[in-house]
Amino acid sequence: MDNLVMAKEDRDARHGRYVGRMEGIAGEGEITFTRRGEGVISADHTGVPETMAGKGVAGKLLAFMLDDARANGFKIIPICPYVRGQYEKHPEWAELFTTKPGEKPHLSASQV
Repeated sequence: MDNLVMAKEDRDARHGRYVGRMEGIAGEGEITFTRRGEGVISADHTGVPETMAGKGVAGKLLAFMLDDARANGFKIIPICPYVRGQYEKHPEWAELFTTKPGEKPHLSASQV
């Protein structure tokens, strides 16, 4: 999996994604996100195509997103079931999230 190239891409001022591409493999893995306010994003959806299944792409994308949160001082609302499930297995990530491990996130009116 040394040929996985990851990037953060903005779709517009509010939406973006963490994307992973592998040379010679069709498709892209992604974690989509929404900026929900100052210093807060939501991880909305994780998707990995069949062509990349079993290669650890989703986990690598999540690690990339967590590293970005650490480096840039923002917190993550874990809306995506995959992200929420991994966070539940790793409570040591608590400083990067807006909820406790296993807690279902809620968006305030200003975050919608």
